[in-house]
Amino acid sequence: MTTGRNAVRVGLLGCGIVGGATARVLTEQAATLSERAGVRIDLAKVAVRDLSKPRTVQLPDEVWTADAWSVVKDPTIDVIVETIGGVEPARDLIIEAARSGKHIVTANKELLSTLGEKVMGAAEQAGVDLLFEGSVAGGIPIIRPMKESLAGDRVTRVMGIVNGTTNFILTRMSETGETFEAALGEAERLGYPELDPSADIEGHDAAAKLAILASLAFNARVVASDVEREGISKVTPEDVAAAHELGYEIKLLAVAEESEGQVSARVNPAMLPRLHPLAAVRDVFNAVFVVGAEAGELMFLGRGAGGGPTASAVVGDIVEIARNVATGGRATGCTCYRDKAQMRPPHEANVRYYVVLSVLDQPGVLAAVAGVFAAHEISIASVRQEGIGEEATLALITHVGTEGRHDETFAELETLDSVRSIDSRLRVVGTAEA
Repeated sequence: MTTGRNAVRVGLLGCGIVGGATARVLTEQAATLSERAGVRIDLAKVAVRDLSKPRTVQLPDEVWTADAWSVVKDPTIDVIVETIGGVEPARDLIIEAARSGKHIVTANKELLSTLGEKVMGAAEQAGVDLLFEGSVAGGIPIIRPMKESLAGDRVTRVMGIVNGTTNFILTRMSETGETFEAALGEAERLGYPELDPSADIEGHDAAAKLAILASLAFNARVVASDVEREGISKVTPEDVAAAHELGYEIKLLAVAEESEGQVSARVNPAMLPRLHPLAAVRDVFNAVFVVGAEAGELMFLGRGAGGGPTASAVVGDIVEIARNVATGGRATGCTCYRDKAQMRPPHEANVRYYVVLSVLDQPGVLAAVAGVFAAHEISIASVRQEGIGEEATLALITHVGTEGRHDETFAELETLDSVRSIDSRLRVVGTAEA
């Protein structure tokens, strides 16, 4: 079926890094994109806050406007592409676009991971498409495969490196021995993080992306506040060196799992065996590792940020919507048909840990430490002791146990007279156990 349309008109909200790249691709590749869509795609309007600001893309004067609401309400616009980011006014603009019968493309991970139910609900109620491939991992095609290609499978785990800034920092620490502060400074010099890098280094960005992935993987809505979160600011060169000695790399991992109807989701620095595919993902690259009951292990790798990669995903969504407009079809929505996910309490999550203790170098200390682990039913997989004068360092890796039992163990260890401090505790992920 065709609608007889010969053009689909696009209204773009925002012309920053992603919006500017999107406008460039739509204009430079106009003929090719129109052939792929089966209908001409016209960039009709672009809304920006400051009309006097220089732009990297050249468009006719009449295309530009400082009034985003006029674009959303323009009856001649078919598709609204939101690239302004943040929650407000993006939410209200998207909801109004849906009510006005316009299809929507967004890469807004913050909005989707917090108020996704509202904007997707508005689109569903209005009978319009809302696509968001660019919201996770930039140009890596992961949203559509999760919604469509794996629809015949049961995904049990999603694990990924989904923040390029933190992966760059940890790569520098691994390959050059730099401190966290020095590596962050280099990342800032290259322009990778925002002016306030806390969203990256404290795991907020990765948590938002994981919430979106988990919602798709387990067909139940997960929001950013459901994700347990720990950043990388406490990772030291000593941690990295110790990981290397044991055959591991340290990565900021976003991990979501479903078991017995409950979902657990967390973002944290973790030790990953060097033979695991994610351990080789370096610099600003992203990767998502998916485990399906039937397909087994799958990995999606590529550039996870930047104008070009994200614009590739955004324009791909525009082309899909244009095809649907031309044929009268509909795109697949969020697939969150179970509504709110039942989250597993954090203390019940099964984890492994690498732990470094500073202890007195005297007889019976190792036995006392092992006794605390045994009392809380945490089994020790390996232990290494090094003496330094009157003190010694104990480095242990545990077998799988609950987060709660590990926390109880660490709390009791801190009360022992022979334990001076717990210097490091990192989760161990990607092994046969966890």
